[in-house]
Amino acid sequence: MVHRPLGRTGLSTAPVAFGAFKIGRNQKIKYARVYDLPSDADTDRLLNAVLDMGINLIDTAPAYGTSEQRIGQFIGHRRKEYILSTKAGETFENGASTYDFSRQAIIHSVHRSLKRLRTEVLDLVFLHSNDDTHVLNQTDAAATLQSLKEQGLVRFIGLSGKTLEGARQAMQWADALMLEFHPADSSLQPAMDEAAVRGVAVLVKKPLASGQIPSEQAIPFILRNSAVSALVVGSLNPDHLRENLRLACG
Repeated sequence: MVHRPLGRTGLSTAPVAFGAFKIGRNQKIKYARVYDLPSDADTDRLLNAVLDMGINLIDTAPAYGTSEQRIGQFIGHRRKEYILSTKAGETFENGASTYDFSRQAIIHSVHRSLKRLRTEVLDLVFLHSNDDTHVLNQTDAAATLQSLKEQGLVRFIGLSGKTLEGARQAMQWADALMLEFHPADSSLQPAMDEAAVRGVAVLVKKPLASGQIPSEQAIPFILRNSAVSALVVGSLNPDHLRENLRLACG
């Protein structure tokens, strides 16, 4: 399998990353089909299968319910085998999301993620933006992430954003961006082009438009763009992930 560089970080990733939303949350979702959360046994099998098939970047977040805890529980012992990506700023508890981008909240979020994920360092932490302009210009979130990086608790930092302007602002300090990009929405292409020039990694979120676009259409389209390090796909079926990986590897 050919890996892609993760920007200027020195890391490389399989072209498909695993999005761990569905192992921890099934409330207030954007997917067309409802689903049950997997059992502990099924989660254990799934996460280990992900690593066994060669996917080496796992993306999670406090907003993904119990996802972080389950990753730590079931593959924490294989920590050296994968790049660990999480987020800060949004939390999902008791059926609702809350947002807090204050310095204290970002610090608390990172320490909580370290504990849940059973690791001493987080490879990537993204600001889980709900409003790029507000988060970047009216909070201390970006500066706080930079401080945590300097302390060695986080290796690389970035923005999971929604807008072209937000992505461009974040590139002043970010090592990576997480952006939506697929055949039905290529509006953030200019930011991706700029990121490639700057050496900022691009991870593509919602590559299948939350299940609205077939994998065989979306994956080749996305990976033709050389700015993309990996697309983040969530599935509870290892066979589906293997098929996505096959499509990604051509």
